[in-house]
Amino acid sequence: MSPVPLALSPEFSGRSGVVLERLQRLYPVLIDLSLGRLEGLLGKLGHPERRLPPVIHVAGTNGKGSTCAHLRAIAEAAGLVVHATTSPHLVDVTERFRVAGRLVDEAALIAALERIEAVNAGDPITVFEVLTACAFLLFAETPADLAIIEVGLGGRFDATNVLQAPAASVITALSMDHEAFLGDTLAAIAREKAGIIKPGCPVVTGRQPVEALAVIEAEAARRGAPLLLRDRDWHLHPGPDGLRYRDAAGTLDLPCPGLLGPHQHDNAGLAVATLRAVGLALPNAAYAGIAHTRWPARLQRLHGHLARTLPPGWELWLDGGHNPGAGSALAGVLEGWTDRPVHLLVGMKQTKDPTGFLRPLLPLAATVWAVAEPGQHLALPVETIVAASHGRARPGPTVAEVLPRLSGSDVPPGRVLICGSLYLAGEVLKADGWTPD
Repeated sequence: MSPVPLALSPEFSGRSGVVLERLQRLYPVLIDLSLGRLEGLLGKLGHPERRLPPVIHVAGTNGKGSTCAHLRAIAEAAGLVVHATTSPHLVDVTERFRVAGRLVDEAALIAALERIEAVNAGDPITVFEVLTACAFLLFAETPADLAIIEVGLGGRFDATNVLQAPAASVITALSMDHEAFLGDTLAAIAREKAGIIKPGCPVVTGRQPVEALAVIEAEAARRGAPLLLRDRDWHLHPGPDGLRYRDAAGTLDLPCPGLLGPHQHDNAGLAVATLRAVGLALPNAAYAGIAHTRWPARLQRLHGHLARTLPPGWELWLDGGHNPGAGSALAGVLEGWTDRPVHLLVGMKQTKDPTGFLRPLLPLAATVWAVAEPGQHLALPVETIVAASHGRARPGPTVAEVLPRLSGSDVPPGRVLICGSLYLAGEVLKADGWTPD
């Protein structure tokens, strides 16, 4: 949803950050829940959003980025050239733009931002609207076979929703999040997400809460959009060596996704169902590309500087999940991690629900620690996380301070999972030495 401001620190840095800082000063004084500002800017740029290759538009609460990554992995396994824009970034703003399969060069990004700044001529605009326009501009001027566009927040009033006729829309798992902007019921949130559905354009969704699914079905019917539902139009079950996918076009035996966790099965299935719905005629072998999907801070095993502070036999994992739905998904993972104790390090953003996130996780952890990194944007105070855990969590207060305290001569090797915030994940990745590629 474009009226939501983006803070510059720690999100934007480097030379591109200088341009974005200037543009941040143009943030509208009045919140305008419409797409008019961006539509005007895109008109001045020659409407690049109308000159894109076939677009897959992805909304949802949890799994948007992972689904985009699965879509890209399959399409690239088929030999397609793919653009993708996702948000937020974790370490560097260039992560948001993958142009023809490669992260945008910073010089090209700066050139696009400066063109937008000049054309905008000081008019009110949000940084997310600028970044969305930048993605469309970059993608329109570089040939590709497919563009994958992730919604920033919500759907109906999100800046990306200027797209008029995507090849397909995707709505990933819905749960409570961003209630201040999207509504305080699942039905209200579903109405915002379903706002990306376009007349006659296929929409694909996985398993959804009953009240959310009812809204999606009603909006698809109102728009005359073919709706493809899991367990009705497409099916996914354990297969001989991974997963078995089935729809009206036939059956696929697939490997397990490269992204770990049972929740990734639904995301991978969404990607398969979507690409089969848009008529690209991919070879069946391409769908095995889900085995090679990579996406940072989604149950990512770390091996860098932080990981090396743990003794041999220990593992360090990172996940950016930050709402009750993500907590439940992570609990499904922890239920399978029975071979060694799990130690949780939890840091969250101030606007999130720590009680709802922690509730399913607390019974599955050997220890719980509340953390807030010095550079973590809008970090929830450690004391608040401790209170939300009903005193179960201990104050870190930082990741680097907790890790040496976990091990000892009488402590068996364990798994450490750092979770609760994509902003925390970005700080952890920087400390571990990760760089985007």
